[in-house]
Parts: sequence; structure tokens; C-alpha cells
Amino acid sequence: MAEESERTLSIERIGLHKFRATNVRGGTLEFGDGGDTDFSPVDLLLTAIAGCTALDVEYITGKRATPSLFRAQARANKARTGDGNRLTDIAVHFEIAFPDGAQGDAARAVLASALQRSHDRLCTVSRTVELGTPVDMRLD
Repeated sequence: MAEESERTLSIERIGLHKFRATNVRGGTLEFGDGGDTDFSPVDLLLTAIAGCTALDVEYITGKRATPSLFRAQARANKARTGDGNRLTDIAVHFEIAFPDGAQGDAARAVLASALQRSHDRLCTVSRTVELGTPVDMRLD
């Protein structure tokens, strides 16, 4: 049986093609349609996919050593199909390094399994995308 806990946020329009998301903790994030430097919803989705696994990997490896380099790049192709617009070929590439020594060796030893655990089980975002979860859109 699935264990569930609700997550919520609100979005409000703050200008032409500009919105602000507010989470229940009071954090805000502004976004737009991608016509300027603002993140678009697609940018945010790719950020969420890469960021979720980055956090998982950092939690696991960070118990052993602080990384000397930690970068991720997310990419995808936008496809317009008969079923509507969607992303295809989503890929996230990580570049992670740890200092020399026993602690760095310990972090390197669990790095591949941490990445795999995030992908297979831990990352809520990529798991949701890969498994496909229906979205209920309503007008209140």
C-alpha cells in the first residue's frame, strides 16, 4: 500500500506571462514563458528532475565527503505530436568529484549506487515522470 503525504503550492499572475509560485513554507519562485531570462515551466521541470537526484546523491555521498565538484546538466527535446506537446529523450548528466583520501574514496565507492537508487526509487520527480501520473485540471 502506498504511503502518501500531500504537497501543495499556489501560483498567481504577477504580470504579462509572469507568475509567482509560493510554497507552504513561504518560499517564492517567479517564472514566465521563457521569452526572457525567467525560467519557463519546462526549465522548472528539468530543474526538478536534475535537482531531485542531485539532492539524493548529495545526501548519500555527503555523509562520507564533501564534493570538490558537483554539476548536473539536464536536457530534453520538445516534441509536438498528435497526442500534444511533450518532452522526449530526457537526460541528466552528472559530473561529480571528491577530494583524494579515504573520505573521498568512500564517497566515490557509493556514488554510482546513489545515482541508481535515486533513479530507481528515491527521486519523487523523475519517478513521477517515468511512471506517468494523471493530472486532474479543474476550474473552481
